[in-house]
Amino acid sequence: MKPALALPVLVILFSCSRHTSSIDSPVTPADPIPGTFSFDRAFLQQHKDVIELGKKNGPARVLIIRDYQARVMTSTASGDSGKSYGWINYDLIKEGKIKSHINPFGGEDRFWLGPEGGQFALYFKKGDPFDFDHWQTPPLIDTEPFDLVSADSLQATFSKSSDVVNYAGFTFQLTIKRQIKLLDDVDIWDVFDIDVGTLKAVAFQSSNTIINSGNEAWSKKTGLPSIWILGMFNPTDETIIILPHGKSGRPEHVTDDYFGKIPGDRLVKTDSLLLLKGDGKFRSKVGIAPAIAKNVAGSYDPEKHILTLVKFDLDPQADYVNSKWGLQKEPYRGDVLNSYNDGPLGDGSQMGPFYELESSSPARELKKGEYVLHRHTTLHLEGDEETLDQVATRTLGVSLRSLSSAFK
Repeated sequence: MKPALALPVLVILFSCSRHTSSIDSPVTPADPIPGTFSFDRAFLQQHKDVIELGKKNGPARVLIIRDYQARVMTSTASGDSGKSYGWINYDLIKEGKIKSHINPFGGEDRFWLGPEGGQFALYFKKGDPFDFDHWQTPPLIDTEPFDLVSADSLQATFSKSSDVVNYAGFTFQLTIKRQIKLLDDVDIWDVFDIDVGTLKAVAFQSSNTIINSGNEAWSKKTGLPSIWILGMFNPTDETIIILPHGKSGRPEHVTDDYFGKIPGDRLVKTDSLLLLKGDGKFRSKVGIAPAIAKNVAGSYDPEKHILTLVKFDLDPQADYVNSKWGLQKEPYRGDVLNSYNDGPLGDGSQMGPFYELESSSPARELKKGEYVLHRHTTLHLEGDEETLDQVATRTLGVSLRSLSSAFK
């Protein structure tokens, strides 16, 4: 992809302010079982308008909420009675009140912007200290709804225009375009190079674009924004996050001290992998630089036999923003891939529990009308461990059988 391109014209199929479902859904049981897709759909429909993607009577489903920045809240590979894969903050949604700092509603694919910290931060006002009391998620990516452009049974497209001011005082006039598309088995083959076969599967791709819609060019001197896609998933005691990477002799290519040192019984490093516990019991975060990152990551839940894969656009030669809190010597030497495991804070409170798989776009200098595109694809597979092991070995370069002894 060239550093900057003129955005093609987006054909607007239709627009509306309320859309509850894109398909004819089977009748939902009177009392859906917690943990199932029908339970989460019924819950979300009590509080927000929901867009549902899926072929009529098909088992693969995806739920999107426009009011939550067009985020994918959850999905399933097995219809109404199937497992619901996305983490949802039921208490916060039920409360219906806006929180300070951040509103973590949950969701498997949410749109954010980077950088979070540094002299070009989007989450701190100019001159404020880099601490939690002054940290604030911009309303554009926290509380403001996106506009629905079009939707059918297989895709939903959204847009949003707004201004965002960074720590350096520069105002970005930008337009966001976001499309969520449900993928079929052929698409999964094209993206992941695997045959689903007998496995249960659901896959969706978010195509995300930020456009410089102002008259002033964006430059490194005043800061550059990037697209940041984060997926929040349900943890179990045995869940392991799998982050492949290339060999590196430079320690700065892997960042593992975002919240302090991670104990060795929670993070395992090899020449080709980072393995992080995804149990939601210890607050920890790791990141991999584009120079050694692979464009795929995943997690495995051996209790439920669920293999989750994410694949994303990656440019090893591009600049990526550094989101660490504090002023930075190299603000464009950041991560392309991150993973976060939630855990209790110092006061004992906890946001989740959940764990995250995250990817970022490059930060590019853009003139008016130019844009950056970032695609992030999520795939969930359920089935017997032998077949899942073959998929993990092919895509992540690790046997699932070896994970059980990784932290012993």
